[in-house]
Amino acid sequence: MTLSAPTDAPSVGGLLRQWRLLRRMSQLDLACEADISTRHLSFVETGRAQPSREMLLHLAEQLAMPLRERNRLLMAGGYAPVFAERSLDDPAMSAARQAIDRVLAGHEPYPALAVDRHWTLVAANRALESLMAGVDPDLLKAPVNVLRLSLHPAGLAPRIANYWEWRAHILSRLRRQVELSGDPVLASLLDELHGYAAPKGQDHCAAVPSSHAGVIVPFELVTDDGILSFISTTTVFGTPIDITLSELALETFFPADQATADRLRRQAP
Repeated sequence: MTLSAPTDAPSVGGLLRQWRLLRRMSQLDLACEADISTRHLSFVETGRAQPSREMLLHLAEQLAMPLRERNRLLMAGGYAPVFAERSLDDPAMSAARQAIDRVLAGHEPYPALAVDRHWTLVAANRALESLMAGVDPDLLKAPVNVLRLSLHPAGLAPRIANYWEWRAHILSRLRRQVELSGDPVLASLLDELHGYAAPKGQDHCAAVPSSHAGVIVPFELVTDDGILSFISTTTVFGTPIDITLSELALETFFPADQATADRLRRQAP
């Protein structure tokens, strides 16, 4: 997959233009959203005008640029970055870390996990760990990528009852993320997942619509105790000003039927 990503733009104008095109906006569209003249925006993009720090942040907001990219835009314009990037172990992040741990623990006996912008596992509860039976140990070595873990033939893929349906959902979601972020790491991951061979027993591409078709895409996992069926939700922190926190997402899985709920409660320690 070839992607023109806004990661190597040499100038502030080049970065703005690439992000504007990534958002499929014309100069007129962005100028109207930012309440500036098209002429001024054109001058900024071509380097004929030097935008202020406040203008760059304003334009970045209209383009919904990730905080990491807003810092890059500021530095390209000759300004210091304004958004910090701290480890979750940093004392300043203790409240956020405690919130994550409480959500994950409080969601038991149902699975829940936290991932970063590249789908690297940050934390998980015990209910998720109990579903990893049969997974190649190499896929569980840190850093663990949960999408790779899900679709790799040596991962969970052979046990996903609705494999083709789930695969289509994952690839569509990741493709959308690539389009919105222009992230080359995600683009590379998308290529990798596309290249995986179907696990044995999953030798056809015709996804069988589930009873949830048209409403949600369930995650159906074969276990020794029968098929567990889940629906998932994604939670992000509101109005974060730290890069790490802005890129963090909590994925929580809920039972899609009563049988799954009952099985998970019986299995809970």
